[in-house]
Amino acid sequence: MKKMLIPVIIIIGFFVILAALLIPSYNGFVDSNENVNQSYAQVETQLQRRVDLIPNLVETVKGFADQEREILTEIADARARLAGADSPNEQAEADSELAGALSRLLVIVENYPDLKSDANFRQLMDELAGTENRLSVARQDYNESVSQHNRKVNRMPGALLAGVFGFDEREYFEAEDGAEEAPEVDFGSDGE
Repeated sequence: MKKMLIPVIIIIGFFVILAALLIPSYNGFVDSNENVNQSYAQVETQLQRRVDLIPNLVETVKGFADQEREILTEIADARARLAGADSPNEQAEADSELAGALSRLLVIVENYPDLKSDANFRQLMDELAGTENRLSVARQDYNESVSQHNRKVNRMPGALLAGVFGFDEREYFEAEDGAEEAPEVDFGSDGE
């Protein structure tokens, strides 16, 4: 009986040690994955805030610049694409289109001094600027979470265990080509 007990104890001990090593690794992957999800949710929240501000901005501009239908249509289309984007890459692409359309809108606003001085327009632009700042921070936080997660997935022994546990690398939120060049917007320095 004693001879049978020793191999059983060794086998049980092996599984206890294995579990003691694997459980913290698994929990680390879960934590890392949830950090990425949480950061992505913040990006989505800020994108949604921006998408929600756009109709108010468009309506305000419509009242002053009814003949600028083309840019307003571009903004509405870009907003719809952003709302329907499913992945970080799709969102980054749609976000870039929306940012470009908004930049063109700001250039058009130059032709309407009454619009620039409208309190509602100024308030919406301030809210939009604040949202852009929060969105920038949220993107940065998301990409940092992705970086930490991807390092965990790719480093040893994580690289061996990640596949077993079903954890993969995550996508970064990347800007489109040419996004590093800010559009020129001039609200006129002639004192209008």
